[in-house]
Amino acid sequence: MELGPPTSSSRWIDLRHDAFASVVVFLVALPLCMGIAVASGAPPATGIITGIIGGLIVGALAGSPLQVSGPAAGLTVIVYEIIQEHGMEKLAIVVILAGIIQMKWAWLQLGQWFRAVSPAVVHGMLAGIGVLIFASQFHIMIDDAPKGSGLANLATMPMAIWKGLVPDDDPSTSHHLAARIGLLTITTIVLWNLYAPKKLSAIPALLLGVAGATALAAWLDLPVSHIKVRDNLLSIIQLPSWNALTHILEPALIGEALALALIASVETLLSATAVDQLHHGPRTRYNKELFAQGTGNVLCGLLGVLPMTGVIVRSAANVQAGGRTRAAAIMHGGWLLLFVFFLPFVLCLIPTASLGAVLVFTGYKLINLKAIKELAQQGRDEVAIYAATVGTIVATNLLTGVLVGVGLAIAKLLYTTQNLEAHLAHDHENGKLTLHLAGIATFVSLPRLATALENIPPYADLQVYFASLRHIDHACLNLLQSWQKLHEAGGGHVHLDWDKLNGLSYQARKLPRSLESHHPTYPISSWMDRGKPTK
Repeated sequence: MELGPPTSSSRWIDLRHDAFASVVVFLVALPLCMGIAVASGAPPATGIITGIIGGLIVGALAGSPLQVSGPAAGLTVIVYEIIQEHGMEKLAIVVILAGIIQMKWAWLQLGQWFRAVSPAVVHGMLAGIGVLIFASQFHIMIDDAPKGSGLANLATMPMAIWKGLVPDDDPSTSHHLAARIGLLTITTIVLWNLYAPKKLSAIPALLLGVAGATALAAWLDLPVSHIKVRDNLLSIIQLPSWNALTHILEPALIGEALALALIASVETLLSATAVDQLHHGPRTRYNKELFAQGTGNVLCGLLGVLPMTGVIVRSAANVQAGGRTRAAAIMHGGWLLLFVFFLPFVLCLIPTASLGAVLVFTGYKLINLKAIKELAQQGRDEVAIYAATVGTIVATNLLTGVLVGVGLAIAKLLYTTQNLEAHLAHDHENGKLTLHLAGIATFVSLPRLATALENIPPYADLQVYFASLRHIDHACLNLLQSWQKLHEAGGGHVHLDWDKLNGLSYQARKLPRSLESHHPTYPISSWMDRGKPTK
């Protein structure tokens, strides 16, 4: 049945659903925006402003209407490294460049290509980020400072656990109290996710966790650290100075921008794919989504705040709360903006340990142990790529880890494409040699085929079997043809069905289609059977 245009009644129903969903997404986004900013080493307000841009601007331009954009946990590692090395002012330049690169990629219609990444690399990247977030925010959760590198944070976690369990003799520290606030936050999140009443399940667990911890800390007047924000959050906006813009062509900043654009694009478009699986509405237009993300990041850079991606947690909350159109994402940005104007003082009540706990929980979810089982079903090599990606990210940095994972995935692909078996056997009864070819014969595996042919003695009578050969390319066909001429010129004999062998090549598979399209009366079977003896 053909559906007509939406009526005013259906638009009103959609708007009601979107309004409710936008409130839910706002309540999920608020603690995440601040927590991700803290984890990135930036002021909490920078995360909120990025969320506002992700809702109002990117939500209106997005190619994935139900996806929600904002600061992402997946970018905290690379953003933290940029801030520590270059500072907030140069981060703005990197984010502007990354946005321009994303817009250029969208113009080149490369949106779909960012989905063509090995699942082992994607899961490894997310798990590596999760490990780093978990380890660094574990220290924040006890009101302590992260130790710098990922390995240092992991190595000092036992000491952090001890600080969280045992009160310190120093009266100026309260690690054990902060740890209890963090533990309360995580416990609330987990229990609400497991046992929330169906009628109240729309209330975000993250909000309840932070709200409960904030209320307890205020009621008991606990001496723990709290979020520090300015009275006017918009005062955090810093337009890039002329001096900062003069560094825009520095190779180091361009390299950081490429890495940021790549990771942000992969995370955004994979998230959009996941969101498409959650609803039956319009599908994602990947190049449009990529352009919208680039536009948002350019604006984030100009305002001096955090970069953004499409994020699955907020997007899933949007769909589950009944969001139907892009209005839900746009309105969630409006709620964040209103909060910034009218209720900024509420943020000062939130314990830092509670936001650290939110990120500890987020890091744990990113590790996703179920993904390892799924990869193991595809083979040990997939698990090896995953482990190498995770290990390299934790030991070095995010970009190096991703490059190592992609490199291993390409190496696996090359190995698979050269998976040619050439087995030479000698029949002593009739004196004939048989060459059995199996697998895939391409130019990559040509040396293996050449070695097998070189081992055939002159004057030999050779029978070639290739029933198990799945594909052969032009290079290997030429090698066999030239070797046959040379061998027969020397007195040998080769028994080979060239018609069937040629049929395994790409050119042969393509030719019948073109012949049949131009000559409908010319059957494919007549071409495939050419050269066979007639009855």
